[in-house]
Amino acid sequence: MSLEAKNVNLMLGDGDAKVKAVDNVSFEINDGELIAVVGPSGSGKSSLLAVCGGLRKPTSGKILIGGRDITSLSERDLTKLRRDHIGFVFQFSNLVPSLNAVDQLLLTLHLGGKRPKQKDKDRAVALLKEVGLGAKTKSRPGQLSGGERQRVGIARALMTEPDILLIDEPTSMLDQKRGREIIDQLKQTIKDHKIATLMATHDGSMLDAADAVLTMADGRLTSAKDIAHA
Repeated sequence: MSLEAKNVNLMLGDGDAKVKAVDNVSFEINDGELIAVVGPSGSGKSSLLAVCGGLRKPTSGKILIGGRDITSLSERDLTKLRRDHIGFVFQFSNLVPSLNAVDQLLLTLHLGGKRPKQKDKDRAVALLKEVGLGAKTKSRPGQLSGGERQRVGIARALMTEPDILLIDEPTSMLDQKRGREIIDQLKQTIKDHKIATLMATHDGSMLDAADAVLTMADGRLTSAKDIAHA
């Protein structure tokens, strides 16, 4: 399922404080592609991810997921779209303090109205092993390091087998070795499951894993580099 932005604009704030967080941005991500978006703090990366995921409605322009314009959907339909088709990995993991790592992943199914079965528990354990947490499946957030909590967040985003994956600074709390492992794991999962993925990152050492790199400044795309065919 593809993700496409067409002439997307997003205004934030009011009056004199009004700013264009996203300025006439267009791009397309196909199944199985990992596209990185880079730029300084305040360049619009996180705002772009929010618009692509239906968390913010653009001021103008279109976001197409699988050819469907999501900007015209009702809030109810947007919620269903996010639940069924989009995985989010935020900079901060936002885990539930009382739940262990496996239950953090199973919570996504509960929120979707599904009662987890043994196969779902097995999948949760397998995903945690993929991100290097096979020995921490029963650990709660307070027993995990910042990097480990972030890895639980990545596994949680993959639990519902999303068609679109939106990732905000996945390696910000990881050392370079673990960050590289996570990015390589993500890339393989993206390819295997044909997930169209947009990743905001400040970590230049991870850009070689991307199929293309978009550079943002002041809400605009200032350059696009095709890594896969460079």
